[in-house]
Amino acid sequence: MAEHTPSEANRPGEDTYPGRHRAYDGRHRATTGGHHVAEPDVLSVWATAQKTGPVQRRGRYVPESVKHPARMLPAIAAHAVHAYTEPGDLVLDPMCGVGTTLVEAIHAGRDAIGVEYEPRWSNIADANITHAHSQGATGRASVVRGDATRLQSLLPAALVGQVALVVTSPPYGPTVHGLVRPGADGVEKFDNAYNDGTDRGNLAYRDLTGLADGFEQILRGCAMLLRPGGTVVVTARPWRKNGQLVDLPSAVIAAGIRAGLVSTERCVALLAAVRDGQLVARPSFFQLQAVRKARTAGTPLHLITHEDVLIFRRPHEIRELG
Repeated sequence: MAEHTPSEANRPGEDTYPGRHRAYDGRHRATTGGHHVAEPDVLSVWATAQKTGPVQRRGRYVPESVKHPARMLPAIAAHAVHAYTEPGDLVLDPMCGVGTTLVEAIHAGRDAIGVEYEPRWSNIADANITHAHSQGATGRASVVRGDATRLQSLLPAALVGQVALVVTSPPYGPTVHGLVRPGADGVEKFDNAYNDGTDRGNLAYRDLTGLADGFEQILRGCAMLLRPGGTVVVTARPWRKNGQLVDLPSAVIAAGIRAGLVSTERCVALLAAVRDGQLVARPSFFQLQAVRKARTAGTPLHLITHEDVLIFRRPHEIRELG
């Protein structure tokens, strides 16, 4: 999403990504059965927006990254990587965009592989990986161009059963994100689409049913690549279309279960800062505009302050993957 709030200076002693578990001593540790069990001090609310998106990305990502219409907050990807993997593990993002998951994984000493349908974004992801290595990232990463609904034919067979963690997010469609600038007739919107809108192979241009079906195919491929007990982390949020709520998180949960995964947790990743016990919303221009219009029309909408984090586990028995 596009974020247009003022930059915040780092506070003394503040972690780069303060949304992570404190010193990672509250991470989700695997039992001998391979099930992830949250230790007592692990919270289901991830405080991942103590800094704005631009502050999190500044200097860590190439400037062209801002052009993607739906970038994941780096702190969300970093939190997931540290909570569900160990150094040296392999992380996959089947819809990697500009490579946020990959960058955070290799900075954390993990290896990563991404798949991206659009050449424009995969090129930027490559640049972000190179930039991360120039900053001392120790993990290895690569980006494969192609359709993530065909993961098994797209990625090497040697990766089957090797992935420890999948972190990704489905597209929200061409009207939910973007950037704005002053124009001759007021505000002009730009960088608000995944492509030029003519390639309907992109999941962003399907309706909810088509999006859920495509995402199920992606999760089936991920399930085969995951090692037994491996984890899938998906961020998603609902949106409104013609005043009606489009419940994407529930559709993602259903798709994951149909793909043979086990739904284990439902967390919240904050898109708002926490200050003195209060949430400080950081809405995009489009969210503000939508809420103002809805309230004018008598619908009591509120600003979005979080994304749902839907967490799945791959069963140990491959036959359970359906």
